[in-house]
This record gives sequence, structure tokens and C-alpha cells, in this order.
Amino acid sequence: MNSLADGLSTAAPIIETLGTVSRFISITASFATVGALLAMGFLILDKDGVLSTSAQRLRRFAGASALLWVFGTSALIVVTVANILGSGISSALDLQLIRSFLTQITLGQYLLFQTLVAALVGVFVLRVRKTGGALILLVLSLLALVAPVFQSHSASSGSHSLAIGSLVTHVVGLAMWFGGIIALCLLNANDRRSALPRFSHLALWAAIAVVASGAANAWARMNFASAWSTGYAKVVLLKILLTAVLLFFGYLNRKQLLSKQSINWQSLSRIVFAELVIMVTATLLGSWLSSQQSPLPELEAEFDNAVAITGMANPGEPTLWKLFTLYDADALMIAILLTLVALYIKGVAILKKRGDSWPIGRTIAFALAIAAIDFATSGGLGVYAKFSFEYHMIAHMTLGMIAPIGIVLGAPITLALRTLPISRDGLERGVRGTLVALLHAKPTALITNPVVVLAIFDGSLFILYFTSLFGGMMQSHAGHFFMNIHFLLAGVLFFHVIIGIDPNPRKVPHIVRIVILFAAMGIHAFFSVALMSTTTLLDQGYYSGIGSTWLPDLLADQQAGGSVGWAMGEIPILLALTATFIQWMRDDKRETKRIDRNEARLAAMGEPDELAQYNLYLSQLNESDNRKRNMGQE
Repeated sequence: MNSLADGLSTAAPIIETLGTVSRFISITASFATVGALLAMGFLILDKDGVLSTSAQRLRRFAGASALLWVFGTSALIVVTVANILGSGISSALDLQLIRSFLTQITLGQYLLFQTLVAALVGVFVLRVRKTGGALILLVLSLLALVAPVFQSHSASSGSHSLAIGSLVTHVVGLAMWFGGIIALCLLNANDRRSALPRFSHLALWAAIAVVASGAANAWARMNFASAWSTGYAKVVLLKILLTAVLLFFGYLNRKQLLSKQSINWQSLSRIVFAELVIMVTATLLGSWLSSQQSPLPELEAEFDNAVAITGMANPGEPTLWKLFTLYDADALMIAILLTLVALYIKGVAILKKRGDSWPIGRTIAFALAIAAIDFATSGGLGVYAKFSFEYHMIAHMTLGMIAPIGIVLGAPITLALRTLPISRDGLERGVRGTLVALLHAKPTALITNPVVVLAIFDGSLFILYFTSLFGGMMQSHAGHFFMNIHFLLAGVLFFHVIIGIDPNPRKVPHIVRIVILFAAMGIHAFFSVALMSTTTLLDQGYYSGIGSTWLPDLLADQQAGGSVGWAMGEIPILLALTATFIQWMRDDKRETKRIDRNEARLAAMGEPDELAQYNLYLSQLNESDNRKRNMGQE
């Protein structure tokens, strides 16, 4: 027994050091991969969407950094297994143990996903020829980067939604900021000059996200009353100091770029390289912090099922006051909503500065949709959705049926097309051109097919709720988050095709829209009736595990959720049906006016109208057939 304790005490510092080193390699390599892909798809000048020579050279660096990312994450997997076992590295290299960790432990599954995606990026980045491919790999890299965050120390510190969401936002902001700086340092002088102004705007948004999310995460995870004497807190303070220095350097960069005088590009380059050195140091400190347990707030000694499962104490029986006053911040969703609001306001401000108008009704519709999403995810409705299936269904209907109508009526794509930056040299596709290309891409045409839209909107309900998927996704913060995102995006896609103001890659006839609406209404009613008729619980023990004393009959609560789904689901579809009829009549009226104007123009020119021209054509065609027939008889 003593020998085992001695072995653990000897192995622990080595494992801790190897964990910090492997985590640092993994994080730095992932940031470098993200930065290279960001530069290829967004910063470097392209030629109508085709990667330039400089961007193609950057592919090799992206491939090498992705493979280094695979190595760092693989080493981290081994070190994590050794840490769990309390043994040395040699014992952790057992393939059976590693297989069990990767397939049966949530953290191992996330790390496996990250490793596989990094390998995928490393292979396919060498074949990328266009900016669109680089941006797709960038999104995949960011998803892989944040995956293990959902199983970090934040998950066990209470305030799950705030702690995990803020940490995800923090990592994404750092990746864009640090990765972009790495990419800038790799570019030649000419490419750096063209990329710096655009990166400066991006870095400002990333810096705001990093600072705000870092403060929120520290608030959720640390006990400030007793943490200042710990080494953990001192490292946090050092990171804050380094971040302040980075913000100062960023200020100097923007000051020179916005200056009306000549820009000192050599000085800007030196600042960028200094930023890189500080970023590397901050990342090393962050790697050490990631391997440590933060000084947590004092927790109750008694175990609480609700806190363990949902991340917050049971709020008790719902009342109207609680529904509109409770708030459990889902930091990741809030970060997304704040970004959307900021971009929308910026777009409207650009139009106003240009002297163009933007309908106030669209802005109001968009704002109400954002408020509804926040209420259904972080507000009282979002809180009770974690404790009751009935309230979960109300939140589902709000995210999938109500909020999407406001988003669609807000016309964000139209606003983006009118305000996004255009080509910098007249040859590149630019941000606006990339959006146009996305709208005309074949995958976009496929997912906006009315049949596909209906399958996503209504078909996914049966897959989610009548399989084990629902119970599994409710058990984790990541699953719950992505379920909400699916509800929202499926609803936005459906109502975009049916009543959307924004441009659509395919023209859907009004009669087809009406048929799709009636089909959606029928399918949704069938789904709701099926829920109301259930005799077994669908959540795989999620709600029963919470143990809400104010909710004794979970099956009745589930059936009530089916009733809510039926009631709340039919009203938005009926409103969309009414709007479709109105749009149909307006389009017919415009078409009639167009035909009348055309006929009036032809009459003024002394030419027959379109109907007369068509009748004359038929008459001439008939005379020609008669002549041929007579010649044949002769």
C-alpha cells in the first residue's frame, strides 16, 4: 500500500508536466490550423473564389499544423488515461484501456472526435482549391476544438450553462485571434498589408469575446473570497495582464490602420510579431490552468440531483412570477445572440450612414425573435424546460415555430447582401460574393427543396423524440445546446422557404407552399397526438433522475407536452398559411399590372398585344400546314 502511494506521488508531477506540454502542443497547433484556414478563406486576396498562390502555399502549413494537432491530442489522451489510473505512462499505453476510455468515457469520446477531425482536416486541406473549402474546414476545426470543453472542469463546478458556454466562447475567440496572428506572421509583406485591415476588424470582435467570456468564466468557477492566495489565481492574474498588453497592441494596430496619414507597415509587422510571442506565453499559462482544478465556490455538503444533472438547484413549482424572473445564463447561446444583434445593428447603421432606408418593422421583428430565443434558452422558460417535459415542449415550439418567423421577417440575408464588404481589388470574390456563392450552391438548392424542408422540419421530430436520441441529448449540455440550435435552424429554414423575404435559390410556387403547409400541419398534429397517447417515458430517466416533488406524474407531464405541441404548433402554421395567400394575391396583382403595362406599351407603338401576336402565330402556323398538305396531294 505504501509503495503504491510512493509511486503515485512520484508519477504525479511527471504526469502533470506531460499533460501541460501535450495540451499546449494540441492547443497551439489547433490555433495555428484555424489561423491558416482563416487566412486562406477570408484574409488573403483570392481570384473569384480560387485560392491565390500565397494561400496555396499556406495549405502545407495548415496540413502540418493539423498533423501536429493530432499528435498533441493523442499524447493528451494517453496522459489523461495515466492520470485517471494514477499510474505511469507505460501502464496507460495499454490499447484495451485506451479503447475503453475513447468509447465509454464522455471526455474520451470528445477527444477522439477532435483527433479524427484534426486528421481529416490535415488530409483534405492539401486538396482545397477554393475559399469555400477552406471555410468548411475552418468550421469543422472550430467544432473539434471546442468539443472537449463541454467536459471540462467547468462541468462540475455548478452554473453549467454559464461556465461551459463562456469557456467555449473564450476558446473560439482565442482561436480566431491567436490563429490569425500566427497566419499574419507567415504571410509575405504584400499579403500582410492587404490582410491586416480585415483582420483588425475580426480581432476587435474576438478580443471583446475573449475578455467578456473570460470574466464570466472566472466569476462562475472561482471563489474570489479565498482564491487570491492560490497559485491558480496568480496565473489567472498574469493572463489578465498579458491580455491587457495584447489589447494595447491591438489598439496601436487599429490606430495606425485608421490613420489618414501614411501607414508604417514595418512597425505594424513588429507589433504583430510581439503579439505572437505574448499569445504563445498566454497559451502556455492557459494550458497549465486547464490541467488544474479551479478554486471552486463552497458547495453544499448534501448531494443534489438537480444540480448534478441540470447544473442548477430545483426552482420549485412554476409560477408566473418565477417564469418571468428566473434566469440561468446560457453563455454560449447569449454569445451567439449578441453577435447576431451586433451584426444586425451594424448593418442598419451602415445603410443609414449611406442614406439608405431599412424598414423599422423588420428590425422590430428581428429583435422580438432574439428576445424569444433568449427567454426559451436562458430565461424562465429555458429554466423550467430542464425540469418539465411540458415546459420543454413550450420552449421547443418557441424556438422552432415562433422565433423563426421573426428572424425570417427581419430579412437578415437581404441586410447582409446590402452591407457586407465587397472585393478589395475588383478580382476577389469578397465576403458578399462568398455569401452569394453560398446562396447559389447546389447544397443550398437541395436543402431549400420544399420536400427536404418538410422532412427536416417535421420528420426530425419523430427521430428525436421516439428514439433514444432525446434522452441522450438531454443528459449533456452539448446535446441540449445542439438540440436547441436544431429547433431554431429547422424553423428558420421552413419559414424562409414558405414566407421568406430574403432571396431563395429556387422559386417555390405558392400552391406548393400551401400544400407543404397543410402537410406540415397534418404531420405535426399526428406527432402531437402520438405524444399524447404515449404510455412510456421518452427521456430515459432524465426527468425522474431530477426528482422534482412538484411533478409527481411524469407521464401526465409528457402527455401535456403533446397537447402544448399541438396547440402551439398549429397557430404559427395557420398564420404562415394566411401570409402565403396574401403574398399570392399580391404577386398576381403585380403580374397583372405588368402585363397591362406591356400591352399599353405595344399599343402605343402600334404593335398588337401579346395575345394577338400569339393568335397570329397560330394562324400562320396553320396556313403553313395547309400549304404543305395541298402540295402533298398534288
